[in-house]
Amino acid sequence: MGKKHKKEKKRAEESPLPVASASGPLEKGAYARELRRLHEETVKLQEWVRHEKKKVCIVFEGRDGAGKGGVIRALTERVSPRIFRVVALPAPTEREKSQMYVQRYLPHLPAASEVVIFDRSWYNRAGVERVMGFCTERQVEAFLSTTPGVERAMIDSGIILLKYWLEVSEAEQTRRLESRIEDDRKIWKLSDMDLKSYARWYDYSRARDAMFQATDTPWAPWFVINSDDKKRARLNIIRHILDSITYHEIEREKPKLPKRDKDPDYVEPNYPFKMIPLKY
Repeated sequence: MGKKHKKEKKRAEESPLPVASASGPLEKGAYARELRRLHEETVKLQEWVRHEKKKVCIVFEGRDGAGKGGVIRALTERVSPRIFRVVALPAPTEREKSQMYVQRYLPHLPAASEVVIFDRSWYNRAGVERVMGFCTERQVEAFLSTTPGVERAMIDSGIILLKYWLEVSEAEQTRRLESRIEDDRKIWKLSDMDLKSYARWYDYSRARDAMFQATDTPWAPWFVINSDDKKRARLNIIRHILDSITYHEIEREKPKLPKRDKDPDYVEPNYPFKMIPLKY
């Protein structure tokens, strides 16, 4: 066996994911094993953020059905919601519409020892608001021109800002949205706005292109991933977040359970508890 093949064989043995199926479906066990490893690292990141009083802001954007929610669930599954906070704002109120555009997002930015995850963000103005006519072109242009400066100010204040765009193909988006229609567990995911937006694929493409052109800056770049394979997208995004932040493991003593106290005088009460029926 030549040196090249030996290296490839060694790489395949060390890789947590099956190299041979890199473009095919990801085996369920391999996904679960790697996600567990990433969760362990995410907890280390959490403890570093808490201990060092860091501020992290992660923005997730993308087309409808691109899998943003699944990525966020995978990222936050094993961490504390007190530190990892997810922000998914509803449509603005009449009062918020009268404010400076970015104003309603500012109170949600991270303070010390917080990771804030935006499930859609101020970039609504560059996407759905622009495509669906909820703002004027003048407002869009003002947003695109001022956003790099706002994000520069965020970073200068100590915020670690990461921006992700999930791209899904036309065929896969159609499949996912149709599955929401057929599955009663997912019907809440399909809004009237999603249906209206579905027909305007190329309008969204143009809006995305303009957004990248104006806001993909050296200090706050966009990171893009194709999310047709949702499991691979989740793993790769979490891995990228971990690789993008220079954290280190915080040393701590391994906890040890203390001995329980004993109370020989305690007697369980004879109380008619209302027990839940065991139907399963």
